[in-house]
Amino acid sequence: MFDKVLIANRGEIAIRVVRACKELDVDTVAIHSNTDEKALFTKYADEAVSLNSDILAQSYLDIDKIIDIAVEKGADAIHPGYGFLSENPVLGQKCDENGITLIGPRENAIKAMGDKITSKQLMIKKGVPTVPGDKEGINDVEVAKKRAKEIGFPVIIKSSAGGGGIGMRVVYEEDELARAIESTQNLAKATFGDGTVYIEKYIERPRHIEFQVLADGHGNTIHVCDRECSIQRRHQKLIEEAPSPIMTEELRERMGESAIKAAKSVDYNSAGTVEFMYSNGEYYFLEMNTRIQVEHPITEAITGIDLVKEQIRVASGEKLQYEQDDVKVNGHAIECRINAENPLNEFTPNPGKIIGYRSPGGIGVRMDSGVYSGYTIPSIYDSMIAKLIVHGNNRDEAIARMARALNEYIVVGVKTTIPFHKALMKNENFKQANLHTAFIEENSRDLLTEVERVVQEEEERISKLHATFLPNKKIAAISMGVNTYMQQIKQEQENRK
Repeated sequence: MFDKVLIANRGEIAIRVVRACKELDVDTVAIHSNTDEKALFTKYADEAVSLNSDILAQSYLDIDKIIDIAVEKGADAIHPGYGFLSENPVLGQKCDENGITLIGPRENAIKAMGDKITSKQLMIKKGVPTVPGDKEGINDVEVAKKRAKEIGFPVIIKSSAGGGGIGMRVVYEEDELARAIESTQNLAKATFGDGTVYIEKYIERPRHIEFQVLADGHGNTIHVCDRECSIQRRHQKLIEEAPSPIMTEELRERMGESAIKAAKSVDYNSAGTVEFMYSNGEYYFLEMNTRIQVEHPITEAITGIDLVKEQIRVASGEKLQYEQDDVKVNGHAIECRINAENPLNEFTPNPGKIIGYRSPGGIGVRMDSGVYSGYTIPSIYDSMIAKLIVHGNNRDEAIARMARALNEYIVVGVKTTIPFHKALMKNENFKQANLHTAFIEENSRDLLTEVERVVQEEEERISKLHATFLPNKKIAAISMGVNTYMQQIKQEQENRK
């Protein structure tokens, strides 16, 4: 086992890794930008070192600087979390050169699965179902038109590099194709440094189902069940649940085996996630994320397996502690991503200072967060405040528990997605598990109406509760913040009329 792990990340995932290391009796080093100097994760780690910059290229993305700090502090491993450098093969190369272990997969796996064209070709060879479409990149518009006709409209244009749905464009008619390709190419090149794009058949209203996998360096690979991630906006997940409401033992066995084939095709040796689209009884490989996922806690909730600890153990050379038969589903879990965004204005980011904060608790409730009252959510990073996870004996109980937990959750000073999540827990289509990736768009009117109602109730609810967790001298400031927030909401409502 490692003696000291440097965490090359920030926020709640940095705290999550620290917790796993504490249970394994491993010391930790946190790195932080200037903005994050007072962030909670820097206080949880045994040591904290400044990166002396707020520029991403000179802070969380500066591999040489991070390696130098790891060497200086005597860290024998680096955990990249998710995002930032977590799927950058250069980090692994630099770790190898300096005798440091990367807590993640080998370079070849990251490269193969980081390129969607290469990964699709691998899946075809291994017999894993894939979406009809290109096996190679497209640069010529006329060739693209020919391929689109062969595949059949609608089609979707995707960037070969990167992920997170960035740059995806759905095309319904040939006249739209050239513009869509150019747009995706430009964005992909600017974001990922690679403008290669490809075309696939656009599967309308699919479910997004993913499988967690674990693999060690001794030839053992298992899947740790499934997650439903269909509630998205702009291809970004908002809510995940485990297991998928449509999952059967027979389907889990088939999809799980495909996930294992995908992992083995690149000699995978860490925690990872294989993502699929599911429609009309068929599933198709989408991509593999070669890192720990944001939504990993719901898998931990239903299986009892600590995925981050397993990830660390495997990286240290140990064998997996579990075999496939050890993995059992217990109940149902839901995760809501609590972001500093305005759900009444197309989820526009709303960074700022939190002037009142109270997190929920009780049976079956888990909070993964890195914020506190008085903390300022910076505008230069992701808008996530926390992940709220609940676990119940079944899906109905999990939904009821999430609704209760959301009602206890108070964040004052910034607009958040809490009202949206409250509205979703009451939505009949959600309750009936009629889920697909266009769910928010198709249910937008009902959801928006309910979100507006929820927001209007917030003022009274917060005024009843804030005195229980804030000193009296702060009540006036909180009330002023709430009143300002409500006035903004009312103004937005008037503007839409």
